[in-house]
Amino acid sequence: MIPFSTYRLKNGLRLLHYFDKNTQMVTLNLFYDVGSKDENPHATGLAHLFEHLMFTGSKHAPHFDDALQAAGGSSNAWTSMDFTNYYETLPAHNVETAFWLESDRLRHLNLSEENILTQKRVVIEEFKQRCLNVPYGDMFHLMSALAYQVHPYRWPTIGLSTEDIENASHQEITHFFHRHYAVNNLILCVSGHVSFEQAVSLCEKWFGDFQSVDLPPRNLPQEPAQTEPRFQRVRRKVPHNTISIMYHMCGRRHADYQACDMISDILSNGKSSRFFRNVMMKQNLFTELDASISGTVDPGLLLVKAQLADGVPFTKAQKAIDDEISDFLRTGTTAYEMEKCANKFESTQLFSNITYQKKAVKLCEYELLHQAADINLEVQKYRNLSVDSLMNVAQKLFNPNNRSILFYGPDA
Repeated sequence: MIPFSTYRLKNGLRLLHYFDKNTQMVTLNLFYDVGSKDENPHATGLAHLFEHLMFTGSKHAPHFDDALQAAGGSSNAWTSMDFTNYYETLPAHNVETAFWLESDRLRHLNLSEENILTQKRVVIEEFKQRCLNVPYGDMFHLMSALAYQVHPYRWPTIGLSTEDIENASHQEITHFFHRHYAVNNLILCVSGHVSFEQAVSLCEKWFGDFQSVDLPPRNLPQEPAQTEPRFQRVRRKVPHNTISIMYHMCGRRHADYQACDMISDILSNGKSSRFFRNVMMKQNLFTELDASISGTVDPGLLLVKAQLADGVPFTKAQKAIDDEISDFLRTGTTAYEMEKCANKFESTQLFSNITYQKKAVKLCEYELLHQAADINLEVQKYRNLSVDSLMNVAQKLFNPNNRSILFYGPDA
């Protein structure tokens, strides 16, 4: 159980607070409800670009990192398809420095053409390093485009291409900022050795005079149900052949989400999983075999990904995966197998929420999904699953018409 407090400013900013007496530090974690899914299909990569721009200075703090480091702090950020997260960790007695910095860059971010051009170059170089100049770098682009036809999840967070980032105009970029970076689109968590009263006072002082904005309606195109299988071969000069099989599943807020997550664990989480026991240990076909879920807010994917042993044909490898999934659908699961997965999930949850920094991120995440209080209910949702309910979800999930298959490698 994670005890926390909440407060809402009149302008719509949501404040979460967790007090930790066992540290002299504090983390400010800020979730902006904007991700790559909010981009124009012809100007992708802007959400990630702002992850960089937000550290390039503002009117009263032209050097963000210098000011934070002078207070003994550090910072970082990351962008997803659904949201953008920023955080600072510093000594609790210097917490106001973080409030000041966050307030100033929300109000007076440096969006000069020169600054934007510099960060464009940085992001384009990152794109080349991650997606163009490394083995398997373009796989996620290919997988996304194969699985999604209309939803913005069809492009990665970093963007569709370097051209999208390079060609984005100053007007498009500033418009994106003012459209999404607003107090009523922000969740702020203060976690550490700072009292709730102090957190509220500082939040009112540094954010209370911001005006809320009319947020744009999120009318995203909904991905239609897949009615036939999709298949693609891509030949690349990489060390090993790989297979990626993507099944459409529900989003985070759906009642079947926990069942989909448990199904992926039954198949591949640990050495007692079905893929490991029945495929990896008994058949010399793969060097890696894993199942995971995308965990996105909107309907996402259950992904089965495999790296083939040398000389193994794609078709033989795919048959082994299909046979194991078919056996799972035929024989079903057991209460014992489900309890094992629920116990594993609980231990993972406890570990992932063990520090005040991690609690801050998770509280923001659950608040964005629905309400922060759900963080204390999640484990029970897994324990409440029944064998019948899980297998009903599995039957729908593993419909052959609901999958996309990518053969990728030197022999594709």
